Amino acid sequence: MTDPIADMLIRIKNAGLSEKTVVIIPYSKLKKEILQVLKQEGYIENFTETGKGSKHNLEVVLKYNADRTPFISDVKRISKPSRRIYIKNTEIHPYKKGFGSIIISTPQGIMTNKQAKKMHLGGEVLFEIY
Repeated sequence: MTDPIADMLIRIKNAGLSEKTVVIIPYSKLKKEILQVLKQEGYIENFTETGKGSKHNLEVVLKYNADRTPFISDVKRISKPSRRIYIKNTEIHPYKKGFGSIIISTPQGIMTNKQAKKMHLGGEVLFEIY
């Protein structure tokens, strides 16, 4: 697998479209930080670490609207292993008129475009979610 972040995002999106409540993702510190931001922004219900050693996983509980549609309607990976995309703090703008988020990897950690703009930080644009 060349892009584990894209794999995680597609697993979450596909699980939501097939109306599953839980999806299991292989563990990494970066994925854990991304899931923490998604939880703070309300895109997922919760996540927990399961297993030990090489069987270490992240179990993500998905969030649904009242009509049973997934809360995450689309995810687009921006910065890829083959092409990294960076953004300055002056170039950060609201995404989808404030209804979506751009997840950015900054020197202060993983955060949304709103948090990065408030802290005057730029960084690598990981993905867009809405």
